[in-house]
Order: sequence, then C-alpha cells, then structure tokens
Amino acid sequence: MKGVILAGGLGSRLWPCTKITNKHLLPVYDRPMIHYPLRCLVNAGIDEVLLVTGGTFAGDFLQLLGNGKEFGLKDLHYTYQEGEGGIADALRLAEDFADGGKLAVVLGDNIVERSIRGAVAAYQRQGKGARILLKRVPDPERFGVPVFAGGRIVRIEEKPSKPQSDYAVTGIYFYDHQVFEMIRGLKPSQRGELEISDVNNMYLERGQLEWSELEGWWTDAGTFPSLLRASNLVAESGANLPE
Repeated sequence: MKGVILAGGLGSRLWPCTKITNKHLLPVYDRPMIHYPLRCLVNAGIDEVLLVTGGTFAGDFLQLLGNGKEFGLKDLHYTYQEGEGGIADALRLAEDFADGGKLAVVLGDNIVERSIRGAVAAYQRQGKGARILLKRVPDPERFGVPVFAGGRIVRIEEKPSKPQSDYAVTGIYFYDHQVFEMIRGLKPSQRGELEISDVNNMYLERGQLEWSELEGWWTDAGTFPSLLRASNLVAESGANLPE
C-alpha cells in the first residue's frame, strides 16, 4: 500500500502566518506540521509516499523533506495542485502514483497520537472499497459527520449545522482504485470544491465503506485554536515524532 499526503490549499484560516509560508510548514511544538502525517504513514509500515501540495511555497517542501530518507521512506514523490479545488480534487492527482493499487490518504494538518497500523491491517483484510477513521469530538460541525442507523453508517454529511452524531470523519482515509472513477464523476459543491464526503457516500451506495475508531487523541491543526491544541498535545504526550 502506498501513502498520499494532501498538503495544498491557501491556509486562509491561519492568515497572516500563511502569507509567507504554506500552513503545513508551520511549527507544531518543535517540528514542522508536515512531519506528523509523514511519520503517521511510516509508523504504519508505508514506505512510498506522494505529497500533493500547491501555492507559492510548494518548493519549500523539497528543501525541507528532500527524498524522505530521514523518515525511512523508500521514495517520496511530489505533485502540484493548481488552485483550491478541494480534497477530492487534490487526491485525483495521485492516480498515476497509485498504479491501480490501494492508498492510505492523510490530510497534511492531521496529527494523531498512536499508530494507525491496526486500521491498515483491517483495510487489507477488507479486500476492496474504502475505510475511514472516525473519532468522537466536541465540535463535529467542523467536519464530515457520519449518520448511523443500526450501527452502520448510512450517509456522511459535510459540516452539518446540526450534527446527527458526535463522530468526526478524521482526515485519514483508505481507498482502492475505484476512487478515481468516482472523483471523475463528482460535481463541485456549493463551496465550489470536490468534496471527499461525496466520494465516501459513493462508496456507501456500493456497500463498500467500512470504518474504524481512531485510537488515542487526534486533532487537525488548520485553525489557530487547533494549532495551539496540537502543539500542547504533542508537548504533553508526543505524537509519531521523528527520531
């Protein structure tokens, strides 16, 4: 299985810090933010990763990360997303890299405490389709939110004003080759983006979406409050820190 890190976007919620750098290069405690999703994938046994980024400062990732050898990667690839088309739009750029195989996809501002190796193994046993990682949060309206019936997910709502569960869809996903066909069939949402929740709902319609609950704490770092929270959590307990 290969890994993909999505680290594009303008980082407008972290302005003016992102006026001079990509948000995924901002510090979380004592490391650049991008180190954490890389370590998440490496700790799960993935040694080939594609980094999707964009904007004015894309070249800074190469200077920081090089070929990924310091993380234990066999190969670190890069590709460039033009504009801000959403998570699914960024993921479509990984089709050639995937080469028909399965992908573990992590958003570049997601930080987890523990390894996702168990979820990787569960997805490998699953055989086909998609798997998402969920976590109970106090503010699910900020995220994609699963709606349950009979213990199973029946749909995922993107940033609902009245969430029907207290689970958030974290920014960690597993997909097979069908994901690129689905992305090609998407239409932009009201936000003008190709939504990853629409992709996950397509897998639901095919009866091919499973889920795991993420162990340990999890946070994004895409706003000033969550960036501060991420730094405090890492300082207190550590999270997939590079050697």
